[in-house]
Amino acid sequence: MKAVVQRVKETSLRVDGELISQIPFGLIVYFGVKKGDELSSADYLAGKIARLRIFEDENGKMNKSVLDVGGEVMSVSQFTLLGDVSHGNRPSFIEAEVPDRAEEIYNYFCEKLASYGVAVKKGVFGADMKISQLSDGPVTIIYDV
Repeated sequence: MKAVVQRVKETSLRVDGELISQIPFGLIVYFGVKKGDELSSADYLAGKIARLRIFEDENGKMNKSVLDVGGEVMSVSQFTLLGDVSHGNRPSFIEAEVPDRAEEIYNYFCEKLASYGVAVKKGVFGADMKISQLSDGPVTIIYDV
């Protein structure tokens, strides 16, 4: 399971030109499920991301979580995070979980993240999404569980 977490000022997500989700500030999480990943990994990742301290405190130190600052999370399923480019120039996605199971784990992850009190907005699983984001920092954290 992989997640790329970025601190953002604002983010919006569209499918076929229609606004699906947006957040005013917080985190965008690009989430990929590898074959064999279990729900326990999604539990772990949700807890880590909910408590991730990458927002500045009153002293300018990254010491606050998305919960502490009242931000939201945009969660986007992205199987391309599992792309293997070690051979040639075209990625292989053989390590990505089959869509039905990946969607189940993605939805579980979002529910678990929300259970910590985080406002979670989602993309559309399997859709061609157009995402606009204003990165803050930039601050990017990568989890490989």
